[in-house]
Amino acid sequence: MKRYALILALVMALAAGFGCAKKSSDEGALTDDMSPEMRAAIQQITDGRVLFAFDKFDIKPEYKDMLKTKADLMKQFPSVRVRIEGNCDERGTQEYNLALGERRARAAYEYLVMLGVSPSQLEMISYGKENPAVQGTGEAVWAQNRRDDFTVVAH
Repeated sequence: MKRYALILALVMALAAGFGCAKKSSDEGALTDDMSPEMRAAIQQITDGRVLFAFDKFDIKPEYKDMLKTKADLMKQFPSVRVRIEGNCDERGTQEYNLALGERRARAAYEYLVMLGVSPSQLEMISYGKENPAVQGTGEAVWAQNRRDDFTVVAH
């Protein structure tokens, strides 16, 4: 009887796990029921990356206008929540790159907040070197992987 109860408990636990809501990879994605203005804003917010120099996390001047555009749109649409995703190239340890990716995400976060975006509209994550935009090695590849991406997670 104990064995039957144990098996039943395991089956129930598995069923509960499969029944939980899965985080969709397209959360915050464009939907048919949103206004054309909201659709265009989300597209502009997610377009464009901030690229970084090797081992750096400061926002280069050439990305400040793009971030200002993102900030203006987020202020216009306060229901939009954005995840800033810090990334690194493959060089360095996992721990070091996770910390560097966090500093890169934080740099964009702080700049957007300075431009008037509500902190409640922003979240940050670091993927370190685990989420390359481009596969391969060499400076041209690495330069594309040292970046912040912007994902709309709610609208």
